[in-house]
Amino acid sequence: MKTRTLWWPLALLAVQATAQSQEGSAPADEPVVVVTADYRNSPWFEAAGSQTLLDESFIQDASEQHFEELTHWVPNLNWAGGTSRPRYFQIRGIGERSQYQGAPNPSVGFLLDDIDFSGMGGIATLFDTTRVEVLRGPQGTRYGANALGGLIYIQSADPTFDFSARAKLMLADDETWGAGIAVGDGLTDELAFRASVYQYGANGFRHNAFLQRDDTNERDERSARLKLRWLPGETWQVDLTLMQVRLDNGYDAWAIDNSLTTQSDKPGRDEQDSTAGALKAVWTGHRAFTFTSITTHADSDVLFSFDGDWGNPVLWGVNGPYDFTSETHRRRETTSQEFRWVSTPAGALAGGRIDWLAGLYGLNLQESNRNLDLFNGGIYNQLQSDYEANHAAAFAQFDWHWSPADRLSLGLRVERRTADYLDSNGQHLTPSETMTGGHLTWTHDMDRRRAAFVTLARGYKAGGFNIGSQIPAERREYGAEYLWNLEGGLKGFWLDGRLRAQASLFYMERRDQQVKTSFQNDPNDPLSFTFFTDNAASGQNYGAELESRFRLNDAWSLEANLGLLRTDLEDYVFGTRVLNGRQQAHAPKYTWAAAANWQGPRGWFGRLEATGKDRFYYSDSHDQMSKPYALVNLRFGYAGDAWRIYLWGRNIFDRRYTVRGFFFANEPPDWIDKLYTRQGDPAQWGITWQADI
Repeated sequence: MKTRTLWWPLALLAVQATAQSQEGSAPADEPVVVVTADYRNSPWFEAAGSQTLLDESFIQDASEQHFEELTHWVPNLNWAGGTSRPRYFQIRGIGERSQYQGAPNPSVGFLLDDIDFSGMGGIATLFDTTRVEVLRGPQGTRYGANALGGLIYIQSADPTFDFSARAKLMLADDETWGAGIAVGDGLTDELAFRASVYQYGANGFRHNAFLQRDDTNERDERSARLKLRWLPGETWQVDLTLMQVRLDNGYDAWAIDNSLTTQSDKPGRDEQDSTAGALKAVWTGHRAFTFTSITTHADSDVLFSFDGDWGNPVLWGVNGPYDFTSETHRRRETTSQEFRWVSTPAGALAGGRIDWLAGLYGLNLQESNRNLDLFNGGIYNQLQSDYEANHAAAFAQFDWHWSPADRLSLGLRVERRTADYLDSNGQHLTPSETMTGGHLTWTHDMDRRRAAFVTLARGYKAGGFNIGSQIPAERREYGAEYLWNLEGGLKGFWLDGRLRAQASLFYMERRDQQVKTSFQNDPNDPLSFTFFTDNAASGQNYGAELESRFRLNDAWSLEANLGLLRTDLEDYVFGTRVLNGRQQAHAPKYTWAAAANWQGPRGWFGRLEATGKDRFYYSDSHDQMSKPYALVNLRFGYAGDAWRIYLWGRNIFDRRYTVRGFFFANEPPDWIDKLYTRQGDPAQWGITWQADI
């Protein structure tokens, strides 16, 4: 194995800060930060592993509308811009990048109010959101097959028994606007509610020169939510969440010349209509344990279409006719049930030294896909498929307090997946497999506000299958991928509580790594693409992460996050290409974010932030790369007792950067391979007013 040098200076700095600080207590006004995606709602500095926790105040300071705006603040998080909103994420280089064929099989979990929307992260609007948690690394004990790379967990505001309300109005260039209202109160002594609705619209930063329109890449997004909390007795709490999210977005983001001026005569759509609900019941009536039941159901209709030639009859002229469109209708239904038992102090084993939890989980996923590709007015490809998968899992965790300052945690999860796939080409596949994951973690409390941890975790991702007549028989199916993650770090408060920070080092060994690649069957036919997934022999992902918030004084505070990442593919051959030691796709070597916050006298405030990332390969099937970039955002405003108004700017220096790229032949008559890229959003300025009661 090659010798690898990690970024030990980060660890040494963290150790030095530990040695020099005198007292690790937090400031008196510092809230107790807990990880709600953890089964025990552990305090942030006691939760082993690397987590990014963005609370309500940070969300309001760093975003306007969507989780897309917060992704830069998560070290080693990237996303692929093949849709109108980020739908596919990569954590530490692990995750999907585009639409899939066959089985939905995500590597990064995505939960919204306990409802699983993995692979459908585009619905992550942020109005009335109280926290975003990103757990990096495999979550083999907690969440199983959908969290090989990590988990994104978003939680909206819960009901309270006191009246509260929120209103928001926003206007910006690109004909952008947003308006929302949220209200909550107690209906009786036992029943409270929270209701919210938000509507957002924008043109999408594109000008279609052929149609002479500026709205072919539009964003038209609406989210509505109702939450009820019922306290039927002293030992029960029942929470009901109902939501409806509608994305009615255009998709006209690609141009032949890689600009923001498109030429499509048939612009695409990226629409998603999701109706979902969750019922969570917590019972505390037994002295030895608490019992939690979570039932969820989600029903989503998705339309994804695009103009595949990115042109029009006038553009192609004598080189035509050339007209290609693709349209996919997707219908997904998921139903899940989880039962969880968590020990209380009275129920701990071994004289109170071993806390425990146990649970059962089941998920039924049904999905139908209708794909239609048209070429020069005729049907080029048509496929209808139906897929159903059932997941059943059992998990347990034991936390042994073997000294007042030390804990040893052992977790295990066993999951069985059975699937059934049938399509109009006559393919009928019924894969099934049993997978195991878990963790072994040592945590040491250095004092009452700081901790160090070392964890060894095993995650897994289910295998699958490739469809299409061009797939070789030996690559029709691919197996499960397993990942071992060794990680260590420090987290807590330093400098009399003014510095909140965490630093970690990690090394991940990927076994039977799933690699998605593609090839163009006919160089003169841009439609003849075959996409398939295969198992590489192995891969390594390793690096370091640092997150910090520092309160200089009552007026100024600083924030800085950094992710460093190295990734390797090993012993993988794709056609005539040997991908040995090459960096994995969509895995930049660094990501960073920094901000300065100012709270001035008499209500004035400001924030200046900069974010950036290194270049990365667009795909494992070619050698084209993005360019590194940095973006600067700004906001300045005034806050009253219950309201605030501010001016804001995003990408204020109008930097050009790319979020997705393809390398193939798409232009007649020469059909020469060329890099096509999707540009990120240009500079935007706006004004927002928000009131909270």
